Amino acid sequence: MNRKKKSSGAGRLELSPSRRWVAGVDIGSTEHWVCGPEQDDGEREVRQFGATTPELHRMVAWLQELQVESVAMESTYVYWVPVYEVLEAAGIEPVLVNARTLKNVPGRKTDMADCQWLQLLHACGLLRGSFRPSGQLGRLRALTRERSSYSESQKRWVHHMQKALDQMNVLVHRAVTDITGTTGMAIIRAIVEGERDPHRLAALRHPRCRQPEEKIAEFLTGTWHEEHLFNLAMALRMYDDVTAIVAEYDTRLDVELQTLRPEDREDEPCPPHPNRSKAKTMKTRGELPLRETLWRVAGVDLTTIDGIGAENARTILTEIGFDIAKFPTEKHFVSWLRLCPRVAVSGGKPLKKRCNGMGASRLAAVFRNAAVTLSRSKSALGAAYRRQASRHSGARAVFVVARKLATLVYRMLRFGADYVDVGQAAYEARYQHRRRLGLERSAAELGLALVPLQPTG
Repeated sequence: MNRKKKSSGAGRLELSPSRRWVAGVDIGSTEHWVCGPEQDDGEREVRQFGATTPELHRMVAWLQELQVESVAMESTYVYWVPVYEVLEAAGIEPVLVNARTLKNVPGRKTDMADCQWLQLLHACGLLRGSFRPSGQLGRLRALTRERSSYSESQKRWVHHMQKALDQMNVLVHRAVTDITGTTGMAIIRAIVEGERDPHRLAALRHPRCRQPEEKIAEFLTGTWHEEHLFNLAMALRMYDDVTAIVAEYDTRLDVELQTLRPEDREDEPCPPHPNRSKAKTMKTRGELPLRETLWRVAGVDLTTIDGIGAENARTILTEIGFDIAKFPTEKHFVSWLRLCPRVAVSGGKPLKKRCNGMGASRLAAVFRNAAVTLSRSKSALGAAYRRQASRHSGARAVFVVARKLATLVYRMLRFGADYVDVGQAAYEARYQHRRRLGLERSAAELGLALVPLQPTG
């Protein structure tokens, strides 16, 4: 039997605005729809502006006339960037929100309706802005992301070179570990310049190359078809061009970082790296100047953390900045990175886990890639990786260690905590100690006791 219950005094539920002087902007490629704050008569004015720079300044002037303090906008492609920057320069707080916030609003979805919903939800405090560094850090992040795109393009042209070599049965990847290394690139450039003798090509090997010259010559005997040679030459040209572009980005990023150095650390000597092996590797790659610059800018050395190199540290700092206080705890930080399990519950029952699509995927990829490099490390993080991989899977190990790296970075940037590697042996000893304590508790609950085995003579 269905029984109807009367309301217990709650009355009709309505949205109660907590901020009045806010606006909403629906971003478009050719036009922007702007909804102003609610006036004394209860009406909200909606205006349409073009996407040109003069129109953006006209929009800002109108918002200033309405005494708008904050503006909410959707992150539509990159069309929001000029609007965000113009509002920020005018002293109006821009709030960048995910387009999913308007996915389930009632009524027909139009540009005019969307800007009004954005204004209403923002006035009620129901919109959460995306994290975005401001000022010069925003410019650094834009440069770093574009550099990353060119770096990925560089890898694609390496694959094109590998494809052309395989089609000619020139097994450079069997002769050397990395075809972009000293020996590999010397062989490829010689082939493009016209060298076909496998013994002369093998003589280009680096003295520290493990493969003997005779074995390398066997791998470098190919069919040398003209079409594949032409493809190899074009791929090498593109690889060199992209490499030069990446080098220019590195120079520009270094100049931008130099301007952020505080005066109190201008002449202070950079402390030596605690890991000699890692310091030697960075010296070989030419990353020591970048490490010193990042230390002077941030005041901490992220490269002391196992798995975090100089380029990874630069990406981390340009993505989140040097002041990480916007994340109250490390749990908020790893949640933003999507490096924590997503627990979806409705009515007390777990729901099917789905990726929510919100978070810092680029930065999370940096931590995941750093975690993969620790699979054979003799550090405590390397031992944790292998422990998780043996008990669960490699994907679980990458996820867990990436989260550990994120928490270490947060503690270093927020509290200045130094990273000290206890080593693989100490980690294993601590793990066995925790395991023994767990077994003792389980035995005590059953009224039993653990008795150590006596060594047999």
